[in-house]
Amino acid sequence: MDALIELYCSVDDFWKAFKIEWEKSLIGSSKHGPDPELSPSEMMVIVILFHQSHFRNFKHFYLDYVSIFLKKEFPKLISYSRFVYLMKNIFIPLFAYLLHNRGTITGIAFVDSTKIQVCHNKRIRRNKVFAGLAKRGKTTTGWFYGFKLHLVVNELGEILVFQLTPGNVADVSMLEKLSKGLFGKLFGDKGYISQAICLKLLKQGLHLFTTIKSNMKNKFMKLKDKILLRKRSIIETVNDQLKNISQIEHTRHRSVGNFLVNVLAGVAAYMRQPKKPHINLESECSLIAS
Repeated sequence: MDALIELYCSVDDFWKAFKIEWEKSLIGSSKHGPDPELSPSEMMVIVILFHQSHFRNFKHFYLDYVSIFLKKEFPKLISYSRFVYLMKNIFIPLFAYLLHNRGTITGIAFVDSTKIQVCHNKRIRRNKVFAGLAKRGKTTTGWFYGFKLHLVVNELGEILVFQLTPGNVADVSMLEKLSKGLFGKLFGDKGYISQAICLKLLKQGLHLFTTIKSNMKNKFMKLKDKILLRKRSIIETVNDQLKNISQIEHTRHRSVGNFLVNVLAGVAAYMRQPKKPHINLESECSLIAS
């Protein structure tokens, strides 16, 4: 219960400050009808809490847990169908909440992408929800239909940058956009090999390190950088936790808006984890020195 209170205080404090600035930028009045009984901060807490729970289905979570055990905490609960209908309204504040809670730029970062499949390959032609948005893409495990989530994390496992694109977007094409504002060293796999982009990043003070293809020659690299390049599995662990613990990927979506909220809430739930995968640089440095 302490974790729920802490989460609510974090979200509600942010919402109160964000709402003032958001309403200043709106053209005219955004109000249509009465305010919903559940506040946006309460809705944000519920969707984030779902991704922190053991439930695999939001409907079961809302009806079998929130509606029964959290009545005292959320006295103005609405019906499940009404909640799902209103979920799209929290996309902007939830997105802003993620930006507000991004990790610290430390000078060491890791970049990677992970697929977000929205339906089975055999049902691609029948999928109407994401028609014109989702695209066919290919990873090392094969073809998929959906999107890619591009991430940059630091050595503490904190998310610095995130971007959602159609599944057919090449990883290297997103590198310049993802690396804006970063400095120091950036580590990625061979999907980010590009001499031209590497030179552009150097001008902004960011040195790109990637694994090499089988037909490429090895380049001289400091031992510390070699070790950090081998530690890029940290971002693969982050992707794994987002998909298997925070559940950002499933094929039951019925609207694009709720799909986006589901992804953002899953990322927010990861950001709220007290323990994240990380690299102990002190032990790595002592290993190099010895």
